[in-house]
Amino acid sequence: MLDNQPRGTICIEDLEVGMSRSLRKVVTDRDIEMFAEVSTDRNPVHLDEDYAKETMFHGRIAHGMLTAGLISAVIGEQLPGHGTVYLGQNLKFMAPVRPGDMVLAEVTVADIDHSRRRVSLDTRCYVDDTIVLKGDAMVLAPSRKFD
Repeated sequence: MLDNQPRGTICIEDLEVGMSRSLRKVVTDRDIEMFAEVSTDRNPVHLDEDYAKETMFHGRIAHGMLTAGLISAVIGEQLPGHGTVYLGQNLKFMAPVRPGDMVLAEVTVADIDHSRRRVSLDTRCYVDDTIVLKGDAMVLAPSRKFD
């Protein structure tokens, strides 16, 4: 289930520091299985409950990059949106995401370099009040001048 804000593109000329967009998604068993298939990361901590119970997580967890993919969705669909080019991302995984968790992915404009069309973004994912992922991204934002 996705609970997204309206999609679209915000050109660099319209961006402001502090602007924020987000999405919510319940991470399902199917999401984890599909991510394992696409990424070829079949670590049993993601797929085998019996194995995962014996780990430090005491149960299955979602792939960290599946959670990070929600940040990419916000950037590519909402802020700045379509036409954005990802230049880099720093991530720190703070806590596990488990099957059935509702993840809130938030992206906030931290800085804008209009001359280079570069936008620095703060990125965070939450499960309830717990930060499960934090980081920052640098993107090349779309511009009306280049349409």
